Order: sequence, then C-alpha cells, then structure tokens
Amino acid sequence: MSPIASYRRLFELAGTTYVVIAFLARLPLAMSQLGTLLLVSEATGSYGLGGLSAGALAVANAVGAPFAGSLADRLGQRHVVLVQALAGAAALTALVALVHAGAADAAVVGAAALAGLTMPQVGPLARVRWRPITARSGAHQRRLVDTAFSYEGAVDEASFAVGPALIGLGVVLISPGGALLVAAGLLAVFGAAFALHPTARTGRRHGPLAGAGRLVTPVLVVLVLAELLIGAFFGATQTGTTVLATDAGQPGIAGLIHATLGVGSALAGVLTAFIPDHVGLERRILAAVAALLMLSLPLPLVDGPPTLVLVVAILGCAVAPFMIGVFTIAERVVDPARVATAMTVLASATGLGYAVGSSLAGRLADRAGYPAAFAVTVSAMTLALILVAASQRRLRAALAPAVRRERELVNA
Repeated sequence: MSPIASYRRLFELAGTTYVVIAFLARLPLAMSQLGTLLLVSEATGSYGLGGLSAGALAVANAVGAPFAGSLADRLGQRHVVLVQALAGAAALTALVALVHAGAADAAVVGAAALAGLTMPQVGPLARVRWRPITARSGAHQRRLVDTAFSYEGAVDEASFAVGPALIGLGVVLISPGGALLVAAGLLAVFGAAFALHPTARTGRRHGPLAGAGRLVTPVLVVLVLAELLIGAFFGATQTGTTVLATDAGQPGIAGLIHATLGVGSALAGVLTAFIPDHVGLERRILAAVAALLMLSLPLPLVDGPPTLVLVVAILGCAVAPFMIGVFTIAERVVDPARVATAMTVLASATGLGYAVGSSLAGRLADRAGYPAAFAVTVSAMTLALILVAASQRRLRAALAPAVRRERELVNA
C-alpha cells in the first residue's frame, strides 16, 4: 500500500469528523502556556510572575499526564478525557477571573498549575487509538499505523504553530484574557467531543492491569531520555530565538520565527510515511538526530532574524522524523495495556526537557547573549546522538519480536 493510499485509508477508517476534532482538541494545550504568560504579565506588569505561572502550567501538565494516561489504560479514554476537558476549561476560566480580580500571586500560580494538571494530552492519546482503528486491516496494519504516527507527528507540530498564532490573534482582537477564554472554550467543546467520539471506546482495557507487562524497561528509559533532550532542544531554541529577536529590536517576531520550526517539522512529518519499510525505526531516529545536530551547528553563528529564519526552517525538517520514530518504537515495544501511559510519559518528558532547556539557555543568554542559548541546543543534540547511537543494538533487539509478528502476518 502506497503512502498516499495509506493516508486515504486512515481517514476513511477514522472519519473526517474525528480527524478535525482530534486536531482542534489539542490546540488549547498549545495555546495555554503562551496565553498564560501574556495574561499574567500584562495584568501584573511582572514578566517574572508571568513566566512562573506559565512554567507552573507546563510542569504540572507534564507531571499529571502520565497519571491520566494510566487511568485511561485502566478505565478507557472516554471518562478520563471528558473529566479532564471540562476541568481544564474551568481551571483556565478561573485563572482569567483570578488575574482580573487582582488575586494574590500564589493564587494565580496555583490556578495556572491546576489548569496544567487537568488539561488532557490529546496528541499521545490520539496515537493510542490508531492501532484499534486499523485492527481489521490485516497485512496492511503496520503500514497504516506507521502512517498514522507520521500524521500525528505532523499535526502535533502544526498545533504548536497554530496555537500560539491563535493566542496572538486573540490578544490583538480581544485581550490576553479573551484569548485564553477562547482556549478554554475550545477545550470544553472539542476536548469533550474527542472524549465522546466512538474511537475512545477502542482503547478501553477491561479489568485491572495486573497481567500487563512491565512499563519501565531499559528501552523506555532510552526513549524518555531522548524526549527529554528534544524538549531541551525546543526550549533552548525558542529562548535563543527570543533573545536574538529582542536584541534586533523586533521582539514581536520571535514567535513567528519559532513557528517556522513547526512548519518545516509538520511537512517532514507527513513525508515520513514515504520512508521504505526496510529502514528500521532505530536507524531512522539515528539519522534524524544526526541531522538535528548537523543542522543546529549554524545557530550560534547566525547574525540576524533573516538568517535565523532560514536556519530554523531547515532545522525543523529533522524534528518530526525523530519524534515520530521515538513514539512509534514505544508503541511497538510497550505492552498494549500500557500504551496510553507510555505515550503520556514521553510527552511529559518533552515538556520537562523544554523547561530545563529554556531555563538553562535563559541563564546563559543573560551572560553571553543568544549564541550561548543556541549552544544549549547544540549540546542537547550532541547528547541525543550519543544516546541513540549507543542504544542501537538494544532498540533493534526490542523491536525484533514486533517485526517477526508483522512478517508472519504478511506471510499468513
């Protein structure tokens, strides 16, 4: 089955309505961090408090997501995501109300953390649904699942370009508070629709997980570390971009420059489905991380926004292939009863890595400017290349049973 035919078949199996809902449902998470930063900073005049609130939201979401994923494995996505969507929308609304009421700093930060804790990780949970959706595809299932993960990687990247853009538009047309309320509305409507869609039933596991395989394995540790490092890559790159744009007297274009990373990544994510099946997943992520390192080397040397746009756009083309490979390996090697937990753990690792990367890059940039921030990007990718290269044999061995099963299915 060709990649184009695979995409067509996927959308036929899931339905156009599901595809639209699953995309719109992940936008609020992409909107909330920047929205919180702008809301709190403008209302209080303190970028420190705004950054602390946005960071609290991001870290709380990263910490809470694996617990929600574990509940989804046990109870099914429908009930868990529905509660999360409604609670997250209410928490975002409460955050706006508290800020406008001049509440104490601790209350504002606490409300932001509560919003992050309750918001669902739609992207990882959507990945879990594709294997059951394609269950009756026979010998074509592996190709369809690989294509689905390529698609999910692309739309994740697109959401993190569209989400901040929507916040920016909302700030211009309404206000920071109004923009965040739009995110709350999207979460309440489309988050609930994602929870109630018939595909939510496909991921339900009946009974306890006592018979499920072990979640924490050496391979999952490698994948979590890989996502931590790609998260640090995101955080450091965004920080360096912001510092460079500010130094150039154009701080407002920082978000637009960073969005080009998502555009290149989204395009590459779609094209990942065209990689031949005989190229192993462990080799794919090795090639992708090597490209990330090589393409990030010019970052500390850029001399202005125009050059940075070009470098970041090209760099983005290696992001999605790496992340798609990591998530696909996890889906293949983790016990089916724990896939939702594994997906949310990986997403959480990315968020925590972002916080570490942005914090470290920010401190170094205060001392030595944007080149020092971009040096964190290069360092993170150097460590990621070492990690992935050293883990090739372990990853290949872990994937071997899944490869054998798929070959047997094809030959049956």
